Amino acid sequence: MKLLIDECLSEELAKLARQRGHAEASHIVWIGKRGWKDWELKAVILDGIGRSSTRTASIFAAQTSRPVPVGYADVAVHAGLICLSGPVGMDLDLQLELFEARPR
Repeated sequence: MKLLIDECLSEELAKLARQRGHAEASHIVWIGKRGWKDWELKAVILDGIGRSSTRTASIFAAQTSRPVPVGYADVAVHAGLICLSGPVGMDLDLQLELFEARPR
């Protein structure tokens, strides 16, 4: 399964994923999408990317107060989301620690 790391996270996470056997792991910068808004990446993620890793999980929440769905509220099924919730300005060491954490 493919894994795409958002640009709000370090490219080192994609490198770590590749080292751990996820050969198709990539980073937003590596696919030429630097600066794209989350809603602009929706088609990229849904069309061929299996999982997405980000700090902005709110884009996947239902946002019913808007006339046009923002984020992924209008998507029936999504293959997965890895969200690293941490403090603003989270450093690389914390990103790596959270990325390597096993689900409980």
